[in-house]
Amino acid sequence: MLLKKAQTAHQKTPAQIILCWHFQRGINAVVGSSDPDHIRENLSVFDFSLTEEEMGRIAALDRGEKHDWY
Repeated sequence: MLLKKAQTAHQKTPAQIILCWHFQRGINAVVGSSDPDHIRENLSVFDFSLTEEEMGRIAALDRGEKHDWY
């Protein structure tokens, strides 16, 4: 639900929302694809910013992991 809300607000895919979240936290994400459309999609994350509220809500998602290195 949270990603859908951000997706609608920014007109981006869930993957783009998560990539943007990583970049705004200063984390370089290594993504790859041989599909030209996916490559363009992966690069189209620098024309918007997530709000502080969105950033915090994504960070608070339970990922079922013991570490928080990202």
